[in-house]
Amino acid sequence: MPKKQEPEHKINGKIDVPEVRLVGDNVNQGIYPIKEALAIAEDLELDLVMITESANPPVCRVVDYKKFLYEQKKKQKELKSKQTKVVVKEIRFGPQTDEHDFEFKKKHAQKFLEEGSKLKAYVFFKGRSIVFKDQGQILLLRLAQELEEWGKVEQMPKLEGKRMIMMMSPKK
Repeated sequence: MPKKQEPEHKINGKIDVPEVRLVGDNVNQGIYPIKEALAIAEDLELDLVMITESANPPVCRVVDYKKFLYEQKKKQKELKSKQTKVVVKEIRFGPQTDEHDFEFKKKHAQKFLEEGSKLKAYVFFKGRSIVFKDQGQILLLRLAQELEEWGKVEQMPKLEGKRMIMMMSPKK
């Protein structure tokens, strides 16, 4: 049997302090004994909700509790939507990538950085091509140099297994 979830705020009869600071619409703000505050809330057919328990005396608001919860959820959702999500886009090269392919992939990398995404550029070494590590590093450093005005290098080219990886982040 599922347990009933405890409300996150103390409301009405659950408030167990002698006096409270009352705030809210259509209410004379001030410090009231708990019984008087509950009576005011009842007269307005609303709930007495404890907002700040740590204050002295605790702060309570006279509101419709369901509407209060709805507005809080709405605010949290809004804050969450304003957070920026970091997107990492990847571009893969071979150690002997020719000029045309390099330019084509550089244009994509530039577009990714302009969008505000991070860029993970890597050279993948197949089989014995690992002997061309220096060519891979030169390729990545050249890419970084040519994209200098759109992004900055976050991590210099580093060999990890059969990949040489370089990270770039967009300039603000």
